[in-house]
Amino acid sequence: MSEPVSVGDRYFALIDQIVQITLKGQIRSKEQVYQMLLQEIDSGTGEIFERCLGERLNEVQYQVDNGLQPATATRRLRAIKTIQGEWERWQKENQVSSAIATAVQQITEAEAERRLVALTREIDPNKTNPLTLDQLQQLAQALKQYNTTDFELTQDLQQLANGIDRGILSWRKLEGDLVSWMYDQSQRSIGFGGTPEQNGPWALWAKLVNSPIPQQLFQTLAFNRSLVELAARSASKELVIWVELAVILQCLQRGLVQFYDQRVYNAKLGAQLSISTFLTFAVIWSQLADGFNQTPVGRPYGDSSFQITMQILRTFSMQEYFPLYGGIFASFAGDYLRDAMRYLDEPLRRVEGTTEKARILTLLGYSLRAGGEYERAISFHEQALEIAGREGDRPCEIASYNHLSRICVAQKNYPEAINYSQRALILSRQTGDRLGETNALANLGYSEVFQSQQLERLEPEVYQTAINYLEQGLELSKKLGDRQSQALCLSSLGIAKLILQQPTAALNYLEESWKASQFSGDLYLQGISLAYLAEAYHGLNDRTQAIYAGCLGMYLLEQIGATEWRQPAGLIAILQGQIGKEAFQNQLADSRAKIIAVIGVDGYDYIQTILEKYQNSL
Repeated sequence: MSEPVSVGDRYFALIDQIVQITLKGQIRSKEQVYQMLLQEIDSGTGEIFERCLGERLNEVQYQVDNGLQPATATRRLRAIKTIQGEWERWQKENQVSSAIATAVQQITEAEAERRLVALTREIDPNKTNPLTLDQLQQLAQALKQYNTTDFELTQDLQQLANGIDRGILSWRKLEGDLVSWMYDQSQRSIGFGGTPEQNGPWALWAKLVNSPIPQQLFQTLAFNRSLVELAARSASKELVIWVELAVILQCLQRGLVQFYDQRVYNAKLGAQLSISTFLTFAVIWSQLADGFNQTPVGRPYGDSSFQITMQILRTFSMQEYFPLYGGIFASFAGDYLRDAMRYLDEPLRRVEGTTEKARILTLLGYSLRAGGEYERAISFHEQALEIAGREGDRPCEIASYNHLSRICVAQKNYPEAINYSQRALILSRQTGDRLGETNALANLGYSEVFQSQQLERLEPEVYQTAINYLEQGLELSKKLGDRQSQALCLSSLGIAKLILQQPTAALNYLEESWKASQFSGDLYLQGISLAYLAEAYHGLNDRTQAIYAGCLGMYLLEQIGATEWRQPAGLIAILQGQIGKEAFQNQLADSRAKIIAVIGVDGYDYIQTILEKYQNSL
């Protein structure tokens, strides 16, 4: 009995056959070669054919280059290059069917518990040619038609296919209301947070889907409940449900980002909303992974959720608007996002050093600094610095230096803060990174102001060099049109003026800083600007404005977990002690309308709770 012919041997024979009949003059056109390839090359084996063709090409090229078999080598080379040209045509025209065949192969060859992960990899939007919805439906059809005697495999493939079909069907129901919630008259913001009756898309989407798990997920988000608990409770559900959920969420996320990137009238607002979308969906999947992994039966779902989390973060890190100088709280509200650092931290531990990882670490490090977790923030930025330096990502490397500088200021280590900011300034000017230069100038001036204060050098001329750096940074940030960097420079100048006991000058800078930080959506900078703005008003004996700014700053900083909330809380407590509780409440009430316009009725009512929290901690 003869041995079976391998696919590689068969393709070598096909190439040799085409070459031979070409040399005999029996090939009349390139179309004839293409048709032979179309008939003989099996789906999913293109890589094997390409390898065989490459070997034959190298062999004949060697003969031509070395004058071997001169009578036929050149003709054979011409014939093989004809095959190569038609192979490239075959690849282009059969790309979709080949991709689907490869996807089916990857899924069917995976171990049972890894089939969902295999599917997740095949629908990765980061692929060179990601599958469209129509192609995803073709994949579902191919999975249904896969011929096997393995009953368990057949069942799994049916569930994966049905999940894809159901996910696309559910998406079609949601597609018309992808952004309709943004135009609701009761909608006070266009982010993802707020009450289920008034804010965000979750409650609306929950009404539009029929499947129980997607519906429960949207309801959980609408009411700020735990996704971890939902995932842990639901880990034993059928495979089809989780495939449906993956398709729905991926379509929602990509649809929102596409809308914000292309159709929002203001480019910076669109970028801000896209940032919010990427981070929100990454956190959702990270929380689901956490919940699934709490039970053995949920491990395949946990692994798949982890994979989707990393896909989202990878896509996000490659966007032009990725916030190297922002945090995860920059563009949205909602209690369920306050622990996002913890949920995103865990997936990153499982990823090797890449440019994408360095950028996400930078983002998380900024957020951790805002929350007062300085040692963890330093660890994140040092990792990002090492990876970015190795991968040649200079903007990320410069951002890491700048963030480390700012942490050193918070730790009152001013010499080291100056050292980091000088490194950032030198590297940014060498590479032409204007945004990095702006932040480096702001950090350098800021650090030198605080160092002079620490050394009790109060002469105005001592601060002039530092203020010059800050003014250079402000001028550059205005040229760049970068409102977040403007806010940083303005707040730093305002703080410097406060240290110099110039509250009127400080007031102007800090008011502008607050406006700029509102535009950029950075809640941390908003809170810091308001905290020092309250100090400036207090210095000018304007109690009503000091109470207004102090309460707003205290609220915003407390909401994102920033330790600096205690600074304005302390000032408010002093003012309340000076004028009495009744007079304080009256003055606070005078600013009620302005405060509600920023943080809503619930936020206004929560101010008293924060003050009590502060007083009880003394």
